[in-house]
Amino acid sequence: MCTIPKAFPAEFHADGVAVARKREAPLNQIAKDFGISEATLHAWLKKADVEEGVGPGMTEADAKELREYKGRVRLLEQENEILRRAAIYLGRGLNQK
Repeated sequence: MCTIPKAFPAEFHADGVAVARKREAPLNQIAKDFGISEATLHAWLKKADVEEGVGPGMTEADAKELREYKGRVRLLEQENEILRRAAIYLGRGLNQK
């Protein structure tokens, strides 16, 4: 049986990251205290570094913007294909006169 991971509020993430960055206890103990796995805490730390511009990677804002651009490109490609087909269709009518 596969369990679905719990979604933790952003404040909980921030608290876990803040405590871990203080380095007052080992990460495995901090993770245990927060009731999460050590891997989850590592992921939160990595994500926080990316969001703060300290670590490499794409921020949430950049990822959202990229998704929006890809959607716009897809729409423009569809519109372009419609115009291409219309030009071919209308061009056939001109050649037959």
